[in-house]
Amino acid sequence: MKYKKGIEQKNIIVKCGSDKFLPFALVFGLYVILFGTVSPGGGFQGGVIVASSALLLYLGYGYKTASKAINSEALRVGESLGATLYVILGLGGIFVGSVFCRNIFYNDGAVGDMISAGTITFMSYAVGFKVLCGVGFLLLLLMGILAPDADDEKEEAK
Repeated sequence: MKYKKGIEQKNIIVKCGSDKFLPFALVFGLYVILFGTVSPGGGFQGGVIVASSALLLYLGYGYKTASKAINSEALRVGESLGATLYVILGLGGIFVGSVFCRNIFYNDGAVGDMISAGTITFMSYAVGFKVLCGVGFLLLLLMGILAPDADDEKEEAK
């Protein structure tokens, strides 16, 4: 359906569904990342849930809006940062004289607390951030490849 001055309007039902589920996907994904060590889930699952919000944005508003709202360079850098942070946390075990990925803060916190898993909690956060950025970047690339108007919009911008 065409809107004012050639702007294409998405289906109103899909747009409203995207508007309703986008905040839920963000909040629920962040919850799964943060509490993954004391509840089912974790960094990987939460990262994929948060990254799915990019897909919801694309479905509701199209590629042009999604690519403007999501900074692909920040996602690329964020993925590298998450991987680096994971390796640094993993090297903590070697620095205390044990093995890679050794849980070195296992005595901190009470059972059921958010940081009761020690180093594993922070490693889960790093994995969640890496997966969030990596899957979000991949989804943005796929949207650009699969979007029917993406090539036309890029040519018009030049």
